Amino acid sequence: MRPGPGGCCCRRPVRANGCVANGEVRNGYVRSSAAAAAGQLGAAQIHHVTQNGGLYKRPFNEAFEETPMLVAVLTYVGYGVLTLFGYLRDFLRHWRIEKCHHATEREEQQLFIAILVFSHTIFSLEIWVHVQKGWQFLLIIIPAAQTTIMTVQSKTKHSILYTGNIIKDVINMGSYNYLGFARNTGSCQEAAAKVLEEYGVGVCSTRQEIGNLDKHEELEKLVAWFLGVEAAMTYGMGFATNSMNIPALVGKGCLILSDELNHASLVLGARLSGATIRIFKHNNMQSLEKLLKDAIVYGQPRTRRPWKKILILVEGIYSMEGSIVRLPEVIALKKKYKAYLYLDEAHSIGALGPTGRGVVEYFGLDPEDVDVMMGTFTKSFGASGGYIGGKKELVDYLRTHSHSAVYATSLSPPVVEQIITSMKCIMGQDGTSLGKECIQQLAENTRYFRRRLKEMGFIIYGNEDSPVVPLMLYMPAKIGAFGREMLKRNIGVVVVGFPATPIIESRARFCLSAAHTKEILDTALKEIDEVGDLLQLKYSRHRLVPLLDRPFDETTYEETED
Repeated sequence: MRPGPGGCCCRRPVRANGCVANGEVRNGYVRSSAAAAAGQLGAAQIHHVTQNGGLYKRPFNEAFEETPMLVAVLTYVGYGVLTLFGYLRDFLRHWRIEKCHHATEREEQQLFIAILVFSHTIFSLEIWVHVQKGWQFLLIIIPAAQTTIMTVQSKTKHSILYTGNIIKDVINMGSYNYLGFARNTGSCQEAAAKVLEEYGVGVCSTRQEIGNLDKHEELEKLVAWFLGVEAAMTYGMGFATNSMNIPALVGKGCLILSDELNHASLVLGARLSGATIRIFKHNNMQSLEKLLKDAIVYGQPRTRRPWKKILILVEGIYSMEGSIVRLPEVIALKKKYKAYLYLDEAHSIGALGPTGRGVVEYFGLDPEDVDVMMGTFTKSFGASGGYIGGKKELVDYLRTHSHSAVYATSLSPPVVEQIITSMKCIMGQDGTSLGKECIQQLAENTRYFRRRLKEMGFIIYGNEDSPVVPLMLYMPAKIGAFGREMLKRNIGVVVVGFPATPIIESRARFCLSAAHTKEILDTALKEIDEVGDLLQLKYSRHRLVPLLDRPFDETTYEETED
C-alpha cells in the first residue's frame, strides 16, 4: 500500500498525521492519556485525527482511515480476474476467434517497435473500458449546482457514442465551481459580455509581442494585491503554468523535493526542468526533512558539490486525497534548511481562508514566506488560466524566461474580465457582501457534507475543511456501479480508479460549491445513503479521537522508527 502521511507503510488504525496507536510520537504530536487508555481497550475501533500543534493557530483535523483487509483482498482479486479475462480476450483476438474493435497496427508495421506498452493496452482496453461503462456523460450547459447532461456510451477505449439521451436537473457534485461564479447570469457574465463586445474573443499574439492588453495589466495588479505579494503574472492555461514555469526556475545541478501525490502538471514541470527529483511521502514532514538533511550533508551525487537550489513542491489542497498541505511545518523546514518553496494553490485559492485567499491565509501565515505562489482561475473564479505571484524580481525573471510567457497566446479578454469581476466580488470591491457569503457558504457546506457522510458510515478521506471529498469505493466493479446508480437518481459524480489512484483506493470524488443549497445537499446525501446500502459501501469501523498538541521545537522533526 502507499505510505500514509505519517510514513507508516501499512496504514495502521491511526494513519492520520503520522501518529501511531502505542503512544509514540509522530510528526510532533502525542496522544492524550484518555486516548491512550481507549487505544488499549480497543485500538481497532478508534481512528485518530490530529489537532493543532505548536505551529498551528487553528485545529487541523485530517483523517485517512485504513483499508479493511477483506476489502483490500477482494479488490486485488477483482482486478486479477479482470486482468485474466483481458489476456484471454487478447489471445482470442490474436487468433481471430474474436473480432477486434480497437485500433491495431497494420500488417506492414508488425516488425516496428510497439507504440503502446502491452500491459497498458490490456488495462485500458480490457479493464477500464468495462469499469467506466454506463456512467459517462457530457455537460451541455453551465456547471451550476443543477445542470443538464447528455449521456454517452463507450464501445471501446477510443469509441464514444453520443446517445442523445438528455437528462435535466442533474445535481452537479463533480465540478470545481467552488464559489459558484461559473454561471451565465449575474455581474460576472454581464461584465464579460461587455468586454467581449469591446475587445473581441482572441488576442492572437503573445504578451511579449503585441498581445499585452490593459486588461492583462489590470488583472496582474489585482492578483498581486489579492495575494499580498509584490507582483504577479498570469497565463492562459493552469496546467502550463506549472509545467512551463518550473523549468525556468530550476535546472541541472538543482534539487526538487516533490510530494508523492503532486498533480501531473507539477510532475511534468519537474521532469522537463532537468533537475534531480526526489519524492517525499505525502504530507510527511519527517520524510521531507530526511531528504533535506541528506541534500545538505551529501550534496550532488558523485561530485558532492552543494546543490545550486533546493525547491520544495507542494499543493494547497490535494485534489484526489482532499488533504491540505501542512504549510506551517513545510515553511519551518524550508527556513531551517534554506530551501525554496513552490506552492500550487489551484484548488485552495478562493476556497480556503476567511476571505478566500487560500491556504496561506487559512493558516494565518505571511505570503512572503512562500517563494513562488501559483494558482489557477479555473476553479473558484469560474474562468481559465493561471498565475504566479511573488517577489518582483521573480516575476520580472519569468516574463523573459518562461515558455508560457514567451510563446503562449495571451488570455482572452472576456476571460480576464470574468476573473477580475469575480475576484473583486470576493474582495468586496463590488460594493456587496456576496463574495464573503459565498466563502462562508462553501465552508458550511463542506463541513456539513463531510459530517453527514461520516455519520452514515462511509470512509471519507482528507481534511474537514477541504471542499474535495473522496468517498472510498475500493472494488473495480463498484466504481462504475456507483456512477451509474447515482446518475439514475439524477446526481452527476466523478468516480476515479487506478492509475489515478492506488489500485485498492478507487473512489468517488465530490466537489462542493457555494451554489449548493442545504436542500440540494440533503437530496444528494439521501441518494448517496441509499446507493451506499445497495452497493455495501459503508466500510467505516472507527470513531474519531483527537490528540493532544505538542509545542514545536528543534527536535520536532527528528526521525522515529516505523
